[in-house]
Amino acid sequence: MTSATGGPPSAYAAPTGAGVPYKWAAKGDINAFFGLMLDNVVNLAVLAGILVGAFGFPAQLVYTRMFPGTAFGVLFGDLVYTWMAIRLAKRTGRNDVTAMPLGLDAPSTIGMALTVLGPAFIAAKSRMPADQAAIVAWQVGMAAMVLMGVFKLIMSFFGDRIRRAIPEAGLLGSIGGVGIALLGTLQLGEVFSEPVVGMVAIGLIIYALVAKIRLPFRAPEVLASVVVGAALYYGLGALGWSVHPVAAPAANFPVGLPLPTLGFLKGMPIAVRDYLPLALPFAILTVIGGINVTESARIAGDDYNTRDILLTEAIATLVAGVCGGVSQSTPYIGHPAYKAMGGRAGYTLATGLFIGLGGILGYIAFMADALPRPALAPILVFVALDITEQSYLATPARHAAAVTLAVFPSVAQLVQIMLSQVYNGALMSAAIDPAGTMKATGLTNPDFISVVGVMVLLAHGFILTAMLWGGAVAFLIDRRFRAAAWSLLACATLSLFGFIHSVTASGGVYWPWTVGSTLPYQWSAAYAAFAVLILVLGTTRAAREGATHAH
Repeated sequence: MTSATGGPPSAYAAPTGAGVPYKWAAKGDINAFFGLMLDNVVNLAVLAGILVGAFGFPAQLVYTRMFPGTAFGVLFGDLVYTWMAIRLAKRTGRNDVTAMPLGLDAPSTIGMALTVLGPAFIAAKSRMPADQAAIVAWQVGMAAMVLMGVFKLIMSFFGDRIRRAIPEAGLLGSIGGVGIALLGTLQLGEVFSEPVVGMVAIGLIIYALVAKIRLPFRAPEVLASVVVGAALYYGLGALGWSVHPVAAPAANFPVGLPLPTLGFLKGMPIAVRDYLPLALPFAILTVIGGINVTESARIAGDDYNTRDILLTEAIATLVAGVCGGVSQSTPYIGHPAYKAMGGRAGYTLATGLFIGLGGILGYIAFMADALPRPALAPILVFVALDITEQSYLATPARHAAAVTLAVFPSVAQLVQIMLSQVYNGALMSAAIDPAGTMKATGLTNPDFISVVGVMVLLAHGFILTAMLWGGAVAFLIDRRFRAAAWSLLACATLSLFGFIHSVTASGGVYWPWTVGSTLPYQWSAAYAAFAVLILVLGTTRAAREGATHAH
């Protein structure tokens, strides 16, 4: 599974092929199609597994309302990228142009499920029946998608400035933390829920994708892992040797149309209040990733216009959100690999049609239902390893501590997920109401309640926190004292209004004087004090001498 997040441009150089008529479909498109298509199918299967399996969303809502719109966004984006490839071939006279691959962004697909849709569903269930709560959560997810799409649309004109302004330690460290905590550690529970299935499936992933050892017969690595894992899952289940009962998947093909809906307007207030700080960092990462992958394609020989690439992914995200989708699309980092396979423009056309029609006709929903989670979770573990590796290798070595610090808020989010499932969520109020929390839970250790409260505050807005923490430390390592102070002052402002470290149980934003707690002022003052400390120390002779030695 590849996404636009992280990774240096490839140095692959393609032959020109100038003067030869462009054949938009070639034999290499077959392998490229299976690679790109399977990435998207697995992302959708994982999305369904988290929403239906982990949070208990109604499967019908996921398959007939969320899937069609999400898949339609992929169809739109891949069709535009196919047209771009044909246009580039005509303009340059090259016959070897490879279309830019587009698909669902793996980190944000999982992140949206775990940090927006799932929590919104749980919060709504406390006020209304589960079926109505699922609709509310879906509307919140659509609203988040529309907000992300609008943000990406604007940032397509300024994305390169953002990439230069925010240190990679903050950008990649924040997503690396998601990899370690949510895509890696959390998914190990799924991997080893069926130990034999999980160990074999993850073993194939580690052998082929981590150690990079070719499988026999050049078998596609992800496909081999999923097929072997699924075969073991159903085989052991039929023999009665599985840990949990295994039922054969129903031959169900839920049909749904990606019809435009204004439902996102109903979810907009909740999305802005409670989930905007979690959703926008994912959008930032795909914008910056889109810039990187366009440069990678240029080095490989296909000189696409960066703004066109970014505008397409932004509009694809908007289209998906308006039509009921809940996961953003992005250009993938694999363009040089697809070019090396011999892919042209046929593979993006085929992928777009297969995914788009599959979301409408229901066969992707059947595939998502049939693929067992112990066979899918190892792929998420690989994504975790891959993006965490990129977090360290694609940043300067001197920023390693900044990357590690950016990981910590995601660990707090993992702790919060666990804590939210006990005592009917009473621990989520530990920071603002410790006495009430102790009474509701029967816990008597105030020190433990205090630590729980801090974990919850660190978890709220954790991705934005990670970006700013990592960026501030990277600036400080580079002796850029003012930039580090500005990052901390941004934290001071955001924490005051609950964009990060929200004291409310839901993690929403607020006016600080309305929450009945001094904690927003305490956190804001703490960040401001740190910023002032850096500015003062940065004027000393020792700091100036240190800056000279650092450069």
